[in-house]
Amino acid sequence: QLHLVESGGGLVQPGGSLRLSCVASGFTLDYYAIGWFRQAPGKEREGVSCIGGTESDIYYADSIKGRFFISRDNAKKTTYLQINSVKPEDTAVYFCAAKRWAHVSTIEAMCVSGLYRNNMECWGKGILVNVSS
Repeated sequence: QLHLVESGGGLVQPGGSLRLSCVASGFTLDYYAIGWFRQAPGKEREGVSCIGGTESDIYYADSIKGRFFISRDNAKKTTYLQINSVKPEDTAVYFCAAKRWAHVSTIEAMCVSGLYRNNMECWGKGILVNVSS
């Protein structure tokens, strides 16, 4: 059974940094694209960054480009989201999700398309990132 668990969230001051981790179990991470999504209070879930089968298949939302960095370690079955220079508007519950890479048309589509978002093969339960002084 596919399973994803996020960790690394918490309270962080504006301008600070943190690294989120998404650990996979029950499947071989190599064959899956992983996306990081976030949902702020009262807002829809949005794609933040997605990574495909190789490091060249990466998408970043414009709102976080240059501050967030996604990476993956297939041997550790873990995907990371490094968040730098955090802003209050980054406050949200962050989720990771998995989609079989062979079923992804483009990495951008995986992150921005509602159709993909509604058909992920696995979602984590989410973790809160709270940016506050």
